[in-house]
Amino acid sequence: MAENYDYDVLIIGAGPGGYVAAIRAAQLGLKTACVESRETLGGTCLNVGCIPSKALLHGSEKFAEAAEGTLARYGVKLGKVELDLAALQADKADAVKGLTGGIEFLFKKNKVDWLKGHGTFKDAHTVTVAGKDYTAKEIVIATGSSVTPLPGVEIDNDKGLIVDSTGALALDRVPDHLVVIGGGVIGLEMGSVWKRLGAKVTVVEFLDQLLPGMDGDVRKEAARIFKKQGLELKLGTKVTGAVVKGKKVTLTTEPAKGGAAETIEADCVLVAIGRRPNTQGLGLENIGLEVNARGQIETGHDFRTKVDGVRAIGDVIPGPMLAHKAEDEGVAVAEYIATGTGIVNHDVIPGVVYTMPEFAGVGLTEEQAREQAAASGSEIKVGKFAMLANSRAKTNHEPDGFVKVIADAKTDKVLGVWAIASVAGTMIAEAALAMEFGATSEDIAYTCHAHPTHAEALKEAAMAVQGKPIHM
Repeated sequence: MAENYDYDVLIIGAGPGGYVAAIRAAQLGLKTACVESRETLGGTCLNVGCIPSKALLHGSEKFAEAAEGTLARYGVKLGKVELDLAALQADKADAVKGLTGGIEFLFKKNKVDWLKGHGTFKDAHTVTVAGKDYTAKEIVIATGSSVTPLPGVEIDNDKGLIVDSTGALALDRVPDHLVVIGGGVIGLEMGSVWKRLGAKVTVVEFLDQLLPGMDGDVRKEAARIFKKQGLELKLGTKVTGAVVKGKKVTLTTEPAKGGAAETIEADCVLVAIGRRPNTQGLGLENIGLEVNARGQIETGHDFRTKVDGVRAIGDVIPGPMLAHKAEDEGVAVAEYIATGTGIVNHDVIPGVVYTMPEFAGVGLTEEQAREQAAASGSEIKVGKFAMLANSRAKTNHEPDGFVKVIADAKTDKVLGVWAIASVAGTMIAEAALAMEFGATSEDIAYTCHAHPTHAEALKEAAMAVQGKPIHM
């Protein structure tokens, strides 16, 4: 394809978007390189994000089951339960090592060259890595995102007092009092981990509800569930500053809408107010590529930027900052480059919060669906089914949550599905597949689901759209 270049495709970044794009491009016969400055492949997701956090979530659930005595109902009697945090952290490290090593193996298998170092554009077809220039016909920016800083609250992961998500994954002690700034996915997942391991946890959220972007019913139920689990919630509250004295942090807060200031003392503070695109230090100015007001790179449907030969995917472009969105875009961008055609349906990208229970959704929220229906003169129908009435959830003592199906009233096409359940993240895959195929709520309602499974709740919620669930 590219006779006068070192590579057909060069990808900057080896996170879920970048490494998948590299492997797919190589599978399609393109000579491919991937630039990565970390010692291991996989980006934030595998090294300090999705994977290690899931290891700690799973491990902390096991510890809580033992420590709280809930296993006794199943006839499992235990003596004194103690936490070995070093062992839990070692298990997390083992999971990360196995998966990052797996990508290195896949690079070798598919003949992808790993260029180790930081990549900077020299021109639109040349990237400098560790002092050496590499040329490519097509260059894909897949540099991901990093933690958004909070003015007045300085992060220092090494000290372990004010940390970001990376630091919160690596604590060598259970804090007496952890304050989480931000009631989104990362804050609630990490808050859940340390609460189960014995910390007092306070979540401070600027908005009036947790989980921005999720369905309204889900957000209300989340507050109820996390309060029941013992997390203290300070909603509608902003953090204005932090002072570190010895081993303590004093945070200053005030109501988001204005009011008297208060202070909170903590042993550890987690800043989890979101993420921002990694576009600094790429030398974008050398190729005349600007970012938008949110620091993102704007692209067309085929991921082309305004600079010919340069494309971008994942967290650096608009859309949800999710590993699986980046992976799908990685496959699509490689296919666009190789064949001229690639597909990502940005309307059907599931989102999951991996707490216990899990919170998941795909498509429109009820609020968005009602707004769109009002604008177009149509209507929607909503069906809900409580997990309390699901036989498997009941048997497993997992009563919290519900499934909600939102459909167009006239066509019955499914517009969105939202779920709270112990396995909501797995259940949402069925909903996404149904929506990808343009399913109606009736299609789901009349599809036989195995009994007893949590997934039956989705079938019953779909039946409820027509007003006829069986078990409620």
